[in-house]
Amino acid sequence: MHLARLIHLAFKSLKLNKKRTSLTMLSIVIGVAAVIIIMSVGAGAQSLILNQISVLGTDVVSVTPGYADDDGPPASVYGIQVTTLKKKDAQALAKILEVKYISSYVEGTAMVKYHNENISTKVIGADASYLNVESIDLVKGSFFTKADEDGVVRVAVIGWQLAQDFFGDDNPIGKKIKIKKETFRVIGTLEKRGSVGFENQDSVVVIPIGAAQKLIFGINHLHSIAMKLNSEQDVPFVEQQIKDILRQQHNIDDPSQDDFTVYTVANFIETLSNITNALKYFLAIIAAVSLVVGGVGIMNIMLVSVNERTQEIGLRKAVGARSKDIQEQFLTESITVTVLGGVVGILIGVLISGLIAAIAHYLDYSWSFVITLSSILLGVGVSALTGTLFGWYPAKRAADLQPVESLRYE
Repeated sequence: MHLARLIHLAFKSLKLNKKRTSLTMLSIVIGVAAVIIIMSVGAGAQSLILNQISVLGTDVVSVTPGYADDDGPPASVYGIQVTTLKKKDAQALAKILEVKYISSYVEGTAMVKYHNENISTKVIGADASYLNVESIDLVKGSFFTKADEDGVVRVAVIGWQLAQDFFGDDNPIGKKIKIKKETFRVIGTLEKRGSVGFENQDSVVVIPIGAAQKLIFGINHLHSIAMKLNSEQDVPFVEQQIKDILRQQHNIDDPSQDDFTVYTVANFIETLSNITNALKYFLAIIAAVSLVVGGVGIMNIMLVSVNERTQEIGLRKAVGARSKDIQEQFLTESITVTVLGGVVGILIGVLISGLIAAIAHYLDYSWSFVITLSSILLGVGVSALTGTLFGWYPAKRAADLQPVESLRYE
């Protein structure tokens, strides 16, 4: 039977049971829409994270204590304290000619208090070159100096949001806050930076690293060292220089025994892209599983349809229709339902994805609205495949019916 004729008959049959056809399509619509939304939201979230990381600068190289190979993150990620990175290491790395600015870091969460208000937030101990390494500007006041750093002076520079939370419209400069019961004088506020990942960069407190080590965290090691280079092209050379210097500093002969890890923004972006892509496709596959569940529902509905139309099948066979014609007719109906459901699901998925992107833009996030061809092909392909696979058995059953028995069926 001609394909156009089969499709026409399929639409005609489906119109006779509009409510049942709609309910049958619903599971396919939900499944396909879920695939589109997950792929789009995944791509939007990926662009948001990567854009925020790129702002840090591709000419920045950082070092963390503990070794991480391609198989996983460093031990510090799992909360294991590694104390192999010291201030003398930062001083040695500062001698690399291609390093423009360098800052050591210690950081952790602490209770910060102003009058009767307490806020638990991130406290960063850094060098006086923190602003240059991080490419940040001040909104008010000034940043601490090398003399403040060496003298363990109790001064603090606070994030934009924290300044709003504590002081509102008042000038925070000169006000005194307490960090773990130690009093610090606010000397500056940082510009608005937004969030990186799930971390709000506007609620941080930055204090001299010596004060952070001695007064707040009680440690003498570093959590990381960051370097801003003269040029992005220097990154590979400096990366090797850092490894050579730290191996010499730590008396390491075998590179497999490294007790540090060197990160560049470029390889961090690549690693993060791989992780988010894997997560995105994993979630899309889970959503696609719902299409299989929908396919089982379609098979049940088609079997009911075969039973209801047994006499019709017998009559058609009696006037000359072949088993192949009957099978094609029911298979076309099944595929038509799933493909229609797929198309509607794509439209709904695109609509919801666009709505999510609009809300993200309204909230001032750098969110990309992405609908990939692969997600559309995946949605349509899986729905058509579902219709074919789960429609085959009912169609075969209809084709195998005997004309005489079918005409007697009540």
